Amino acid sequence: MGLSWQQGPLSGSGVGRFLSPVPLPERLLFAEPLRRRMRVRFAGRWIVDSEDVVLLHEPGRYPVAYFRYQDLAPGVLEPTDTVTRHQDLGATSWYAVRAGGKRTPRAAWRHTDLPAYAGELHGRVALAWRAMDACYEEDERILGHAADAYHRIDIRRASRHLVVRCEGRVVADSTAPVVLYESGFAPRWYVPRADIDVAALTPVDGKTFCPYKGLASYYDIGGSQRSAWSYREAYSEVARVSDLVSFEPDKVEVELEGTRLAPAPGQSVVPHGFDRDLTPDFVGTDA
Repeated sequence: MGLSWQQGPLSGSGVGRFLSPVPLPERLLFAEPLRRRMRVRFAGRWIVDSEDVVLLHEPGRYPVAYFRYQDLAPGVLEPTDTVTRHQDLGATSWYAVRAGGKRTPRAAWRHTDLPAYAGELHGRVALAWRAMDACYEEDERILGHAADAYHRIDIRRASRHLVVRCEGRVVADSTAPVVLYESGFAPRWYVPRADIDVAALTPVDGKTFCPYKGLASYYDIGGSQRSAWSYREAYSEVARVSDLVSFEPDKVEVELEGTRLAPAPGQSVVPHGFDRDLTPDFVGTDA
């Protein structure tokens, strides 16, 4: 997903490769100016409001926003004795964040012994996304992690014949599916409910959250658990898949134009890092 995560070019498991005459380092970090106004709330207060933000793309991680130390509200950062070591960026000092009678430990960090090549991060602090009340670009809340300009979703209508079977039962038969192309993922096919035997879908408890599409609901099909999902109310940017259903090709038979689809390698979504456990409760956090 995006530049450095999932199968992006800096992820360490990219689906493509750099065409270079010499081998590249195993780990490449990329820092760039965000060029967007970002604001952060904590304990009901705005603790930073800045248009000078640097975004760090690190292999296997979501992008992280770094703010100038002087742009944070006075007294918000409380130094602690905790110091860790980043494998590329050296010694990292940790801060508690305090405001409005609330104190959260290990809610911010700063690299204090940066190598010369990482000067873009000098004097900058990152805030743990989940520890904050909410983060915004202008007046719109950004859920999950800092927005990744390299993450893209394209949705295309199709007229190809898609059939889904489970234990010999035809669950879906459509000549009007839509295909969702998402950075770092293989194409995902979504089917209108009118083309589905909805009696075959058993809703199950437990949803997941995608910062780009919204909350996903899941279904069992026969003895195959959580083998289909649907964004019942997808975000407006991807509204074309709202309430459509997609099927896991490793759990049920999905045929496209007579060819059975197989799951692409490296497609498992794994949360990375202490502040990146994206769960549905995060969506409901009071902003």
